[in-house]
Amino acid sequence: MKIVIPGGTGQIGRVLAEALRRRGDEVVVLSRGAAREPGVVAWDGRTLGAWAREVDGADAVINLAGRSVNCRYNKDNLTEMLASRIDSTRAVAQAIKAASRPPRVWLQASTATIYSHRFDAPNDDVTGILGGHEPDVPGYWRYSIEIAEAWERELAAANTPHTRRVAMRMAIAMAPDRDGTFGILHRLTRLGLGGPIAGGRQYMSWIHERDLARAVIWLLDRDDVEGAVNLAAPEPLPQREFMRALRTAAGIPIGLGGTRWMVEMAAVLHRTDAELLLKSRRVVPSRLLDAGFRFDFPSWPAAARDLVARMG
Repeated sequence: MKIVIPGGTGQIGRVLAEALRRRGDEVVVLSRGAAREPGVVAWDGRTLGAWAREVDGADAVINLAGRSVNCRYNKDNLTEMLASRIDSTRAVAQAIKAASRPPRVWLQASTATIYSHRFDAPNDDVTGILGGHEPDVPGYWRYSIEIAEAWERELAAANTPHTRRVAMRMAIAMAPDRDGTFGILHRLTRLGLGGPIAGGRQYMSWIHERDLARAVIWLLDRDDVEGAVNLAAPEPLPQREFMRALRTAAGIPIGLGGTRWMVEMAAVLHRTDAELLLKSRRVVPSRLLDAGFRFDFPSWPAAARDLVARMG
């Protein structure tokens, strides 16, 4: 297959591109940076251009474009987060519509953050609670949900009748990348700081990089699956248990935690937002499981052991 990956230069894009190339697919990455290596084509993420020729005749598009959420959630950053997602999705839709041979499938990045903050029951991709009233959380957390909902509305509004569309509601991808989420958590754990945050009741939804790549390839090949699909391991767990399993895998017996105000202070210092650590994301992949997908790493302890071993 020929597969075009807009926004494919980040961690998830690299994982997917490697997995796809291993199985013999041709991968073209669209990047806002200069195209300085084979298989990378420049685009601006907003308007049609020469890059659209790559979409015409491709078998699939996997759109991962969008500003990183690892930032302060101020007005300017939230505006850019929304615009980068809407503009890139609209540009991909225009390229598919204009193609004489449109791709048969369009996998569009979305996020598990679209679901409400909750502890009592999991959010699946059939009956999960989107947005709504979230008691006892900062009001600005609502913006993350609104961005996710607008992102998926743009996909749904696309005029691409010959192309199957899937919104991939991705949980946090865990990979042995020193600059990624797992790398940061592993480093904190080794420093003795891998304890519960604000009590640790909030659920962590995650997916091992191998299962992420396998699920995406599975979605490419399954012509009967469309709409929203959760890409998350089937066993989310509270943050305190998540970190305990990581400490065990790393052989670190002690993990100091932090209070809510400490997390909020640290978030300011590191120019990120406390929502990323405090929101309870209890997400399960019902549609994947019901359709027969099986995870290599359904539970976190085994995934943590694998990732720690590969970190070296």
